[in-house]
Amino acid sequence: MGAAELAEWRAYEQITGPLGGARSDMHAAIVAAAICAVNTPKGKTPRPPADFIPRWDRVRVRKTPEELFKQAMAAHTALGGQVNVRNN
Repeated sequence: MGAAELAEWRAYEQITGPLGGARSDMHAAIVAAAICAVNTPKGKTPRPPADFIPRWDRVRVRKTPEELFKQAMAAHTALGGQVNVRNN
């Protein structure tokens, strides 16, 4: 994968949340809930795994296409890529 494609994936991940799918989030939530459950005082209900799953859609990124492009180009440059600008 080249620097340009990596920069595009990085920008995409910042908009949509981490790549890897909901299954990884669920696995981590189950482990967190289990740890929480063994440390919950008697008589109290432990928190369910759903309480530990991040909601990536809560924060909406409201950026213009120009802002997103600028951010992608900055990431591309930071990773050693070059930006070629054509003036037509």
